[in-house]
Amino acid sequence: MDIKKVAQYILVVFVLYTIINSPERAADLVQVGFEGISDAAEGVGDFMTELIK
Repeated sequence: MDIKKVAQYILVVFVLYTIINSPERAADLVQVGFEGISDAAEGVGDFMTELIK
């Protein structure tokens, strides 16, 4: 069995387990993830703006 497939299976099981047992915590984790992505995108945008100036 491929290690990558096993890791993906474990990740999916963990995510489903977290959503079912603690939906509030799962929502918090998703929000933190999106905030991180948003902050990173904003940082790249600021960098590009300063580069153009």
